[in-house]
Amino acid sequence: MTGAGSGIGRGIAKRFSSEGARVIVTDTNLEWAERTADEIGKDAGDATALKLDVTKSSEVSEVIDKSWELFGRIDFLINNAGVSTMNRLVDLTEKDWDYNMDVNAKGVFLVTCAALRKMVNFDYGSETPKIVNIASMAGKVPGAFLAHYTASKFAVVGFTKAAALELAPLKINVNCVCPGFVATSMQERELVWEGNLRGITPEEVQRGFLAQVPLGRLATPEDVAIIVAFLCSHDADYMTGQALNVTGGQCTI
Repeated sequence: MTGAGSGIGRGIAKRFSSEGARVIVTDTNLEWAERTADEIGKDAGDATALKLDVTKSSEVSEVIDKSWELFGRIDFLINNAGVSTMNRLVDLTEKDWDYNMDVNAKGVFLVTCAALRKMVNFDYGSETPKIVNIASMAGKVPGAFLAHYTASKFAVVGFTKAAALELAPLKINVNCVCPGFVATSMQERELVWEGNLRGITPEEVQRGFLAQVPLGRLATPEDVAIIVAFLCSHDADYMTGQALNVTGGQCTI
């Protein structure tokens, strides 16, 4: 599982452990990954923390090899690592574009392909291995000041659907989840950024967000984790190529 040192990834890792999965917790910040793994261990779960920058193919290969060495198989791959920056389109830099695209889109591609090189040659018997990518509501509905981020998340949704078609004959399911506004440290940063761009306070930005959500609250990492766990369960064996919203009713497409 990538990007599991904090936020949504941390919530997913803990949810999977609570359901009996052995979890590889990866993050660019090893200390954060170890913190998540330690929390899982305190709850009698089984987690291993590894450092991973999903934009570096050599690190990706090493982590996939290590995961296979530890467990002898990969049943579920969760591509969660993601970043964001925010600016007016006219002020976006090539660095902004590359940073978002490299982590959010290229990272999903690199990790998925590295895992598949192992998975396609393994006999899963009657089991259906699952790949779940964490996209975003921005992968369906564009956001102002987020042209580069939006492009990267549209890429994740498109990659998910194409991969699902190609891997269906191999009985490997690929889906993605599109969270809306989630209460994480990333969201807190974005409130400040958008406030600065619009000339209002972060609190005013958040009230505007909440006004757009029919259920009237921000999502929690656990709200997202529940859906990811469902997609990796036997109950979702007949689902592939889907982009499921977790937006409190804000996005219905």
